[in-house]
Formats: sequence, structure tokens, C-alpha cells
Amino acid sequence: MKHLPEILYSDDDMLVANKPAGVTVIPDRIHPEIETLQTILQKQFGRLWVVHRLDRNTSGVICFARNEAAHKNLSLQFQNHEVRKIYTTIVKGRMKEKNGSVDAPIAQNMARPGSMLIHKRGKEALTLYELEEEFKHASLLKVEIKTGRTHQIRVHLASLGNPLLVDELYGNSDAFYFSSLKKNYKPTGEEERPTIARLTLHASQITLRHPGSKKKMCFSAPLPKDLETVLKLLRKYDR
Repeated sequence: MKHLPEILYSDDDMLVANKPAGVTVIPDRIHPEIETLQTILQKQFGRLWVVHRLDRNTSGVICFARNEAAHKNLSLQFQNHEVRKIYTTIVKGRMKEKNGSVDAPIAQNMARPGSMLIHKRGKEALTLYELEEEFKHASLLKVEIKTGRTHQIRVHLASLGNPLLVDELYGNSDAFYFSSLKKNYKPTGEEERPTIARLTLHASQITLRHPGSKKKMCFSAPLPKDLETVLKLLRKYDR
């Protein structure tokens, strides 16, 4: 990574950053040698403790602890579902309901390693969503997760028939192309480049209590340029 991720907040107890897409939070089992967000930030800030995670291809707000006591406090807040987590996502299709929820347990998909599914043997999971903007073939949603299960938002929205606009695992789409909106579009070159080729999911806001002062704090990260570009195209060509 050429540049240090944007730092949203830092003190002796915790560090809050705006994670770019494409970076893992902790070492990958398959490629443990690849630099992670944790190792990148530790070069400047010293040892950091992980308290929660975001998928590699999800961008947005992420919090690290800077000492053991803060790590214990923040981890308990996440474990006890005391942290408010708001996401912004672009999904395929129009929503049947403008506001709604999915309350369905999530478990590992034994038939497809690395993926999850809704199953009665899974852990409880609750997702709330709210329509923010509607297009002909897509929707912009504000999503709040009351639990923090692996791939929760992706699995729950896909179960409604509205998977993320880009999600190879649950939506059979590994990229979004401008030509999907403008049929007669011809790129200048041999092959069209995707407008976005990562999950259309952004952790936009986290609200928690400071591990030291116990004061409630809210941190927000603006939509990155790639998601803003997709929205501009949808607003212009998919009304």
C-alpha cells in the first residue's frame, strides 16, 4: 500500500481508521506473508489489538485497541452487541419493502468451504435495512447489523433476492461494467475495464463507548470514490 489508510481517530487507548478495499485486517491463512491493515498501521502506531474485522473487499470504519485493557473492553462491547454498526451497500434489483429486517441464523456452508448460509444450526443473526435510493435495476441501502456474523449482510440480502451488486460468492457477479447500463457503449481499447470489481459494501459508521472514558463516540467514513462512481452512473443511466 502506497499511502497510510486515513486515520479517523487516535489516542492512547484506540485507533480508528478508514480501511481501503483489497486489504485484509489480519494475516490470510493462504498468504500469511501479505501485508495486512494491522501490520501497515503498526509501523507508525506500535502494537495494535484487533477487536473486529471487515472482509478484505469491504471498505470503511474499523477500530483497533492500543493496549490490553482497551482490547478487553472493546472486545466485550462487540461481543455483547453494544456497538452500533451501519453499512452502506448497493444491491441488485428493487427492494420489495423500503424498510425491513432479516432475522435468520447463519452457519458455515459445509458444501462450499469459505461461504455461509441461512440454516437452523447457525448462530442468530439480525440485519435491518432501509432504502436510501432506488434505480431501475439496483438499490442503495443503509444497513444496520445487530449481530456480527461472517458475511451476514451478504447472506441476508441475497436471501431477499437482492444480493450485492458485486459479490461473486452470493450474487454470481465479480464486477460491474458501464456497458451493463449503456448497451451501445464501446470502450477505447481492446477490453472494457470494470467500474468496480470488489464488494459494493462500505462500513460507513460505528458508535461505541471509549474504553477509557466510557464516553459514547461515533466515527464515520465517507463513501470511497469507486462506490461514488457507481452511484453517479446509476443516477444518470438507470433511473
